[in-house]
Amino acid sequence: MNTIINPPELSPPIGFSHAISSTNATTVFLAGQVSADQGGKIIHVGDLVKQFDQTLRNLQVVMALAGGAMTDITKLTLFVRSKADYKNNLRAVGKIYQTYFGKYFPAMTLVEVSSLFEDDALIEIEGIATLS
Repeated sequence: MNTIINPPELSPPIGFSHAISSTNATTVFLAGQVSADQGGKIIHVGDLVKQFDQTLRNLQVVMALAGGAMTDITKLTLFVRSKADYKNNLRAVGKIYQTYFGKYFPAMTLVEVSSLFEDDALIEIEGIATLS
């Protein structure tokens, strides 16, 4: 049996769940999050760094409801509209990353994509967590 995790602090998902955890295991599969507010509107349009922060904040909300912390995430996949924009903002992105993860580094993949489902989204992050 699986448990669907949809925090009320995030926009209601349509056609997906924010996360699913297995009652027979300690794995939580985190759906892709973007820089959306509670109503589902993309915020910080055009600003990758602020979108990165909001996206991690949304993942943190999901993890809290799942009973975990950001440091329980074992794998992240980052989808960005512009690898160059991401690389040009590495220092700022790194500072934001540290506020959520400290010196913890899960396995990570960065993928540049031509578009995301939400037109104004510059980044989407999905992951896998293991709860102890």
